[in-house]
Amino acid sequence: MNPTNRVDTEVGPLRSVLLHRPGNELKRLTPRNNDQLLFDSIPWVDRAQEEHDAFADVLRGRGVEVLLLADVLRTALADPRAHAAGVHAAVDHRRLGEALADSLRSHLSTVDAVTLAEVLMSGMTFEELPAAEGASLVRRMHHPHDFAVDPLPNLLFTRDSSVWIADRVAVSSLAMPARSRETALLDLVYAYHPRFRGAPRAYGAHSAPIEGGDVLLLAPGVLAVGVGERTSPAGAESLARSVFADDIAHTVLVVPIEQSRATMHLDTVCTMVGRDAVVMYPLAREALRAYSVRPDGDGELRVDGPAPFLDAAAEAMGIDRLRVIDTGLDPVTAEREQWDDGNNTLALAPGVVVGYERNVETNERLEEAGIEVLRIAGSELGSGRGGPRCMSCPIARDPIST
Repeated sequence: MNPTNRVDTEVGPLRSVLLHRPGNELKRLTPRNNDQLLFDSIPWVDRAQEEHDAFADVLRGRGVEVLLLADVLRTALADPRAHAAGVHAAVDHRRLGEALADSLRSHLSTVDAVTLAEVLMSGMTFEELPAAEGASLVRRMHHPHDFAVDPLPNLLFTRDSSVWIADRVAVSSLAMPARSRETALLDLVYAYHPRFRGAPRAYGAHSAPIEGGDVLLLAPGVLAVGVGERTSPAGAESLARSVFADDIAHTVLVVPIEQSRATMHLDTVCTMVGRDAVVMYPLAREALRAYSVRPDGDGELRVDGPAPFLDAAAEAMGIDRLRVIDTGLDPVTAEREQWDDGNNTLALAPGVVVGYERNVETNERLEEAGIEVLRIAGSELGSGRGGPRCMSCPIARDPIST
């Protein structure tokens, strides 16, 4: 029997998670396009797959059901309605022109679900387009290795494109052009896969920008939302209004973060490792502040603050204080390990987390604080700047026992 699709906290025992095993989309990365596609280097794909398989095995070894995005996408695309929507998502008539777009649309309409899923994830070059029917200026003026359908190498980071809040799923509105098409795939999965069909939505992909890496479920009914490079103030406000209207949260803490590559999401500087404990980048400890947003009882919002994030979080969670475990042992080590996703841990249960093995000092500090760290390799997985939390979208967590 499948677990119930519901997530109320960051640390409740993890039962089911959505991952994406790196595929051919990573083989599309070159020195010419990796910056545009948001990767800092060109990953060794075979090693990235080995590292990801080991990550998935660690989760399965702890009793977690692992769903792979490629598998659930193929299953969803077996529905003719999903197949038609997938074709529509793949073809950009503004890039291809009407004639070439119509030709590609006709071709993709005839392929099976497995082939269409591969195109949606890995893209298609002009060289790979079906044979020409008549002259096409667009085709002739593009290099054969230019993309007619962009690949989606950042699918690896399933946390960003959707996040479960209670029994509802929020499909993100991704800010970066290289990732905008990812949400169309998640829309298909949640609309047409039998596991998710009928799942209510907490947010829609066409709303103001918000990304799952900026959303922390601090406690039942308490969310923290980072606002920076990827999530806008309008996105945070829209999500707050949505979760209040659905009565699945009573407080949303909106946390401004630095707009930089190193701190692209809130979960790059802070993640929860226990019911009352976080691992946090030391420079963020005093700098992070939060606006407390709550419903005012008349259908509008009450906004208080800003106040220190740790104080606002403890108050909203109904605890005396949050325990803070710092990244690294000194400022230089902390900066290095923050860059290498030392703060980006995935909790499997209160006090049990998955982290990259390379963050030696942070892992030791966690263990000194009583946190069990399950170490995984990430030399290639981390080339897109993301850790175990970034690479996982929890679908089902048990409540934390009292």
